[in-house]
Amino acid sequence: MIPTVVIAGRPNVGKSTLFNRLAGRRFALVADTPGVTRDRKDAEAMLRGRNVRLVDTAGLEESAPETLFGRMRASSEAAVAGADLVVFVVDARTGIMPADTHFATWLRRQNRPVLVVANKAEGRGGATAAMEAFSLGLGEPLAVSAEHGEGIADLMGEIADRLPPEHEENVDEEAVRPLKLAIVGRPNAGKSTLLNRLLGEERMITGPEPGLTRDAVAVRLEDSEGVVELVDTAGLRKRARIEAPLEKMSVSASIEALKMAEVVALTVDATEGLNEQDLQIGRLIEREGRACVLVLNKWDAVVDRQKTRQAISDRLETSLTQMRGIPVVTVSAMTGAGVDKFLPAVRQAHRVWNMRVPTGELNRWFETALERHQPPLVEGRRLKLRYVTQAKARPPTFLVFGTRAEQLPEEYQRYLVNSLREKFGMPGTPIRIQMRGTKNPFDGD
Repeated sequence: MIPTVVIAGRPNVGKSTLFNRLAGRRFALVADTPGVTRDRKDAEAMLRGRNVRLVDTAGLEESAPETLFGRMRASSEAAVAGADLVVFVVDARTGIMPADTHFATWLRRQNRPVLVVANKAEGRGGATAAMEAFSLGLGEPLAVSAEHGEGIADLMGEIADRLPPEHEENVDEEAVRPLKLAIVGRPNAGKSTLLNRLLGEERMITGPEPGLTRDAVAVRLEDSEGVVELVDTAGLRKRARIEAPLEKMSVSASIEALKMAEVVALTVDATEGLNEQDLQIGRLIEREGRACVLVLNKWDAVVDRQKTRQAISDRLETSLTQMRGIPVVTVSAMTGAGVDKFLPAVRQAHRVWNMRVPTGELNRWFETALERHQPPLVEGRRLKLRYVTQAKARPPTFLVFGTRAEQLPEEYQRYLVNSLREKFGMPGTPIRIQMRGTKNPFDGD
């Protein structure tokens, strides 16, 4: 097992900046606003030759359990409970606050190794200011500046020295490569609730407030078929409604997670049906060439299920034709109804997305498709299409060769895509067809 290093502390002491600095790139959102981090965020890093799992947490605050800040604190406390080492961060500029003292006392009772880090200790007076953290009773503080990179090398060494002894394990990395799944959708569609239901724990902060998730947060789930890396994302709204810089960063992180995924679960509030923003997200998934599963959440609250299902099917047929046959799963993330059908649908979509068709079968289909509907005339001359081959999978991409094939109209290309989809059983997945013209040797120059 990779050792877990949890970064904890009160809000706005620079935990996410330190997390990004140790991880080697920007994983967590960083802004001047206190409380940007709400859900804990993981990343693997190499610190002085040791692989570690870094965990960024929400700021520790005293609040009632039912409030948003109370739920954030509970998430941070759960992370600390599983830590091999807790990096407790304080702000050297502001000095030790009552909240620092309170949570230092709480940390001592958790029976976990703790390393105190005085952040924002740049400049001549930084190290002197950091010494105030001695009063916490958690050992000698280490002065760093995460923003400027000062003291980070010493911190990496100190973390590596305090980790449990390393155990060698022979792991086949190819065999455990996870299926990458992103859960996307509009705000308040129930994405985080769905992820929590799949994990069987309150991993993500949830509640009635829309927009609780601010960053793309990855977690791992293992079932009988293997490992799935699930990424919960911030809700995607219409671009015209996105004003705050922090929300722009959240949306960028969501889109980046979508691009890095193999399968995308487009999660929709079934009580509201498919609206234009859902379809725009679906078109983005298709443009990026990702497999997709449509999740109709809150299905238990739908009054007329047959009418709702038909309305959504009609909307998909008319507005998302490039992903015809997209798999649809009806669930209630709140009650758990139908959630057992979700991962099988995701894995099936992944198999279709990875599909390769033998060249012989492909060209037999091609001949039949050409006989059924001949290629059209272009400039008074009929295009001659000769053969087809599959260039790659993920998504399935096919090359069609023929004289002036690059002039083939889009309507005929759509006919070939739909025929391919039907013949070889590729519902919902994006299919790419690229035309390659060949020169006729009898054409005069």
